[in-house]
Amino acid sequence: MRVIIIRCGALGDLVYATSVIDALKAEYGKNTIIDFVSTPGTSKIFDNDPRIHHVFPLQHKKVPIFLSKQKREIIKISKKTPYDLLINFEFGKQFLSLIEAINAKKKIGALIENIIFPTEIVHMVDIIKYTFKNIVSPTVYKTSFPHLIGTDKDKVRKKYNLPKHFIVLSPSNSHQKRNIMNYRAWPNEHWKKLIKILSSTSLPIVIIGDKNEEEFFKHLKPYPINTINLVGKTPLSDLISLIELADALVATDTGTAHIASAVNTEIFVLIGPTPANQTGPYQTQCNKVHIISLHLPCSPCYKTKTMKQCKDNICMKQITPNMVYRSLLSAKVV
Repeated sequence: MRVIIIRCGALGDLVYATSVIDALKAEYGKNTIIDFVSTPGTSKIFDNDPRIHHVFPLQHKKVPIFLSKQKREIIKISKKTPYDLLINFEFGKQFLSLIEAINAKKKIGALIENIIFPTEIVHMVDIIKYTFKNIVSPTVYKTSFPHLIGTDKDKVRKKYNLPKHFIVLSPSNSHQKRNIMNYRAWPNEHWKKLIKILSSTSLPIVIIGDKNEEEFFKHLKPYPINTINLVGKTPLSDLISLIELADALVATDTGTAHIASAVNTEIFVLIGPTPANQTGPYQTQCNKVHIISLHLPCSPCYKTKTMKQCKDNICMKQITPNMVYRSLLSAKVV
């Protein structure tokens, strides 16, 4: 069984789509070959994942096939060795020509089928799951969740000299480098105060972030003595295992929060404008997701006129460091 899956976009989008991987292996056998078409940066989550056979990077999604070497390569390989199944998780019409050109015996998903989602299907993970519902058994469907496999955990612990117990803070998010108001951000002063509060506990702090974000993180320095600064030092595959090793992760609604939910690390996510029930970390019987939100009347407002007119971002500003700390205390993390 050879399967090709199309899912490009942000890190969270790809994490959602990993719910199909174990489902395919469970339904069609552990030798099922799974290839992904994905965005180059985010697809690095598969660098040390033995479940994935090959990743086709797709940098420019809107470029037509005759101008895209990457698209032509995907099509060429599919014609040489046809796929048994193509699953498309992309709703943008720019993917239609690629889907039609790939040689696969069966094709399912967005743009291929007229999928009508039941009203109770709200979260993006459940939308992904509903897309492949008809090709797996009810038992497999029910137990399919996002799941990531990173670098060997012992190697990661040794590489970064990690203590047995620690908490990870992920202060930045994917909108940090955009020249717009970052509505999902928590104020820098709040992060600094939380770091100071946590430094008084016995639990070491590990701070993570992307490379090229030095300008953002310099506003949080100097860090306390018991802080391990790994900003820009962890490849994505290492980051998966680092988060899996942690006692907990504190983050805003961003990719690292989705990683935590997919490796069953306890997650405390600060949410204001975004709809937690649709795009927040996915909750299962195997993980613990704590949503820290003010639940203001104007929230959620993401990508609406209300958000565009908002100049103060109080839904994030008024979440205090003490609120986060109390949540950690209540969960007995610190």
